[in-house]
Amino acid sequence: MIIFHGTRAFRDRVPGPTVTPGEMSTTVLGAWYATVLRWRRPAALLVNELTLLPLVMPLAPARTLLTRFPDALAELLSAHRVPAQLIEAERAQALEHRLAATANRSLVGVMNEFTHLADLDRAEQPDLMRLSMRLAMTPCGPLYQRHISPDRELAALIAGLPETGQPGSRPDSAP
Repeated sequence: MIIFHGTRAFRDRVPGPTVTPGEMSTTVLGAWYATVLRWRRPAALLVNELTLLPLVMPLAPARTLLTRFPDALAELLSAHRVPAQLIEAERAQALEHRLAATANRSLVGVMNEFTHLADLDRAEQPDLMRLSMRLAMTPCGPLYQRHISPDRELAALIAGLPETGQPGSRPDSAP
C-alpha cells in the first residue's frame, strides 16, 4: 500500500480512500507527496518521501490518477534502471493506496522547487517522463549530506537493498 500526502489542491481534485491512524506505506520507496501543476493541461507532480524522486504525470482524468500511478511508477523506475523484480513488487503494492494531508514541510518545499523548475522547463506539449528524469537530477537541499540528487539517492537505496531486492527489506535509514 502507498500513502499519498497531497496538498489541498490535489486532495480536492483526486478522490480516494483516506488514511486511517496507524497505516503506513508498505513499499520499499514508502510514501509519496503530491500536488497539482496548474498548466493549460494540468499535471500532477508526485515526489517520493524517501528519495525525493519526482514523477510528473497527466492529471486528467483526476478520478483515475491513483489507479494510473502504478504503471507510471513502473515506467519511471524502469527508466532509472531499477531491477525488474523490485519494479514489479512496487507496482503490485501501489495498487492499494490511501490519501492524507501533507505532513512534512521540507517535502512541500521540495515540491514547490520542482514545480518552479518544471514551469521553466516545460513546453506546450511536454514529455512528462523526460521532465521527470530531468528533475530527478536536480540537487536537493535535504540530500546534500547524502547523495545530492534524487536519481543518485534512488541508486544508493537500491544498492543498499539485499541481493533479492525484496519489499519489506527496506533499510532503517537511507545510506
